[in-house]
Amino acid sequence: MYKKGDIVKCTISGFKEYGIFVKVDDNYDGLIHISEISESFVRNVTDYGEIGDTIFALVLEVDEDNNHLKLSIKNLNYKVDGKSMQERDNDGFLPLKNKLNGWITEKLQEIKK
Repeated sequence: MYKKGDIVKCTISGFKEYGIFVKVDDNYDGLIHISEISESFVRNVTDYGEIGDTIFALVLEVDEDNNHLKLSIKNLNYKVDGKSMQERDNDGFLPLKNKLNGWITEKLQEIKK
């Protein structure tokens, strides 16, 4: 049913110091290991959600025998839609970067007046 690389919608069902447990559907559950939460240091896994929160995660491995998924939320907009942060550049700083030179030119022209 699920395969590596899929983005799944899931619900946070619990926390341990080593990761976040999620319920994916009626048949599958999953674990987001602490090393798959963020590229930066994760002090407390509970900083990334609350029990009952709906999040999106990337499937890293599928254990069909136990109906278990190993998941990751690294570099994902996991609270909104599961898109990678690169895919979401339009919602990030890219629009500012694209307009910066124009703004600088405008201000320089204003200063020269």
